[in-house]
Amino acid sequence: MKITKRETAYQGHYRLQVYTVQDKGNEFEREVFQTGQAAAALVYDTEKQKFIFAKQFRPAIEQDLVEAVAGMLDSEDEKPEDAITREIEEEIGYAVDKLQKIYEFYPSPGAFAEKIYLFYAEVSKKTGEGGGKDDENEDIKTFELSVDELAKYAFIDGKTLLAVEWAKANVLPYLQTKKKGK
Repeated sequence: MKITKRETAYQGHYRLQVYTVQDKGNEFEREVFQTGQAAAALVYDTEKQKFIFAKQFRPAIEQDLVEAVAGMLDSEDEKPEDAITREIEEEIGYAVDKLQKIYEFYPSPGAFAEKIYLFYAEVSKKTGEGGGKDDENEDIKTFELSVDELAKYAFIDGKTLLAVEWAKANVLPYLQTKKKGK
């Protein structure tokens, strides 16, 4: 397959492009939604011993969503680690003590060009109010879950599901053992 042409069909908060593709003598079009690159993190407060999530209204699904802290990389040269550290400060008001990369992935590559860098972050010190940025029209509330609550909560956001499943295999066994004093 070969992309022979890229046209912008719409440019707003995000960009919709139409690609002309050639394959085996055929030519066809595919729409590609350009959102940019994002960073997300499952955040654990080591002092409170709780996981902290962002809760905000998402117009695409017309409801509030509990999800991992996340945001877009502000520029092509911004490092994902720097972006998620900034987003944790902006959205939930914490400084990052420890940051561990979990995965980088394309959530829906059939139509979306977005790449997400997923992290596990530990925090212990509140440095601000959080809540997001007014100039980005964000109204973010924090949502906290204990280790036991996290294991049972029904998330519907893909990046958050992936992070929580990773935590169930890699973090929760340690935290549950530590909680029992073993």
